[in-house]
Amino acid sequence: MKIKLSALAQQFELKLDGNGNDSITGVSSLDKAGQEQLSFLANTKYTSQLKESNAGVIVVTEEMKDSFAGNKLIAADPYVAFAKIASLFQHNDKPVKGIHSTSVIAKSATIEDNVCIGPMCIIGENCHVLSGTVLEARVTIGNDCVIGKNCIIKPNAVIIYGCKIGDRVIIHPGAIIGADGFGLARDVDGWIKVPQMGGVRIGNDCEIGANTTIDRGTMDDTILEDDVRLDNQIQIAHNVSIGKHTVMAGCSAVAGSAKIGKNCLIGGGVGIIGHLEVCDGVTLQSMALVTRSIKKPGSYSSVSPLQETHEWRRSAVRIKQLDKIAKRIAILEKKNRE
Repeated sequence: MKIKLSALAQQFELKLDGNGNDSITGVSSLDKAGQEQLSFLANTKYTSQLKESNAGVIVVTEEMKDSFAGNKLIAADPYVAFAKIASLFQHNDKPVKGIHSTSVIAKSATIEDNVCIGPMCIIGENCHVLSGTVLEARVTIGNDCVIGKNCIIKPNAVIIYGCKIGDRVIIHPGAIIGADGFGLARDVDGWIKVPQMGGVRIGNDCEIGANTTIDRGTMDDTILEDDVRLDNQIQIAHNVSIGKHTVMAGCSAVAGSAKIGKNCLIGGGVGIIGHLEVCDGVTLQSMALVTRSIKKPGSYSSVSPLQETHEWRRSAVRIKQLDKIAKRIAILEKKNRE
């Protein structure tokens, strides 16, 4: 597929500085792009690569346009513009039209027009799958679920009973939506399982990464509001609530009944203790452990930086001594005041 630069500029409302009749056939990085490929520059740290780039066109800001002699598309945010353009060249497997003969669909299920259901899918009783949705191979949907319009559910994803998925949601391979939350009550003779009778509600335009798990609520639902984006291998426990436009990187974990606000950025490996609240507009740096509620927007970090082992051991000894040192200082300050 070839697309003229003039057409790109018009479609994405970008300013073109160069030859509109030139075309591209794909996208690539600055250092690897060829004459028929588009690249972008969003970080001034890589400005020096512009002079050596062979890209047919580069998306840049107005301030950086003079750093490249070739064709340029001017954008307020080159990364956002690049993401939109790159989607035109994205490879997607063509879904099987209609319903594959090996799929098993309950008679009480409602499948709207233009739904594609791939091989060996299972759809339970009283499910409702709305128009334009694609279920790829081996997707399992339990009883009483609702799947919105134009969703893409990839192979081996499982949506357990009573869950509601909004429109334009992408669920990647191996994701589990609606497994039981980890609810246990201690009895005299051992643990008693607390029934998990809520569901999961996922809003519009969300994305759930591969092998990510979202547990059902104990009584009320676990909730993801619109445009929440979860990376791979994330654990969302029962009755968690996540606000609009929040994103979480891989291997993060949120314990039960925690509430995360809107527009939060959560780095990889972050842990959030249960029953806490994180307000809107919070950034949690990678590997942070949240042990108290956060009520003020901003960037938060924890965990010591990496050290050589012998230095870390010495630091660990000093940390153990801090309480004694603090008490000695308090005694000295008291004597000094006297």
